[in-house]
Amino acid sequence: MVDTHAVSLDGVPDETGRLMRRASLASMAVAATLIAAKAAAWMATGSVGMLSSLIDSSLDLVSSLITFVAVRQALTPADDEHRFGHGKAEALAGMAQAGFIAASACGVGLAIVDRFLHPQQVRDETLGLAVSALAVVLTLALMLFQNHVVRRTRSLAVTADRAHYASDLVTNIAVGAGLVLSSYFRQPLIDVAVALGVSAYLIVGAWHIARTSIDVLMDRELPDADRARILEIVRNHPGVRNVHDLRTRSAGLTKFIQMHVVFQPTMTLGRAHVMGDSVQAEIMRAFPDAEVILHIDPWNDGEPRVSPE
Repeated sequence: MVDTHAVSLDGVPDETGRLMRRASLASMAVAATLIAAKAAAWMATGSVGMLSSLIDSSLDLVSSLITFVAVRQALTPADDEHRFGHGKAEALAGMAQAGFIAASACGVGLAIVDRFLHPQQVRDETLGLAVSALAVVLTLALMLFQNHVVRRTRSLAVTADRAHYASDLVTNIAVGAGLVLSSYFRQPLIDVAVALGVSAYLIVGAWHIARTSIDVLMDRELPDADRARILEIVRNHPGVRNVHDLRTRSAGLTKFIQMHVVFQPTMTLGRAHVMGDSVQAEIMRAFPDAEVILHIDPWNDGEPRVSPE
């Protein structure tokens, strides 16, 4: 006997959608502002570190635009052609973020090689330092807002964008420090060393974002702590004999949970349905953003299939 029952979400709360959209718009605004400021500072200082930061901010704008489009798509309710929703658009945006970060690192690497072969002393470091300070303040403010949004929405796209800007924060601090040290010691290779460190940091950040996005795209199971919590809820429910074949995954804001739940074989279909509703309600209280599917079993695996008398 198979009794399949599902609980689905028609969409996400309006406040969640508003927060995610505002976060993506804020990141684009910050990136556009920093591009203008860093372009002026690079032309004035000739710093390869500032150039590396400018390249990173330029790609930030493109990746933030992709994130904005992905967020809008991910918030679209499920339809006839996408019955599980559009949540994986966030993971695709994360992959794009990783690609742009890696491209930033490659662009910085090319500039490093050129500057190593043709060293130049940094000029007008005061302007460059002022722009780096502006970048740190704007990036930190954006990250604080993104932290708030991630806590409220658990958005993968905003999380990836936050990770991207976390790398920017380190980049801007490092570039500012490089400008000061290069000017103080009159050694242009300090600027090159800072840019090299920024490039390595960007590669590490790209790897972490890509790995998280791949986990979602490949339907990796939820964390062990979440799975243990689900099993605990079901096994502690009165009337449940056992649970097996738990399968989980996530897509955007939604978690998908399915399992076989074993009740007494003499239980009527109506009673089993009521019990299934109760089990699902308990899971939904712990995981309000989940879709839950239960397969009702009258026997444990390995037990003889004997018709009740």
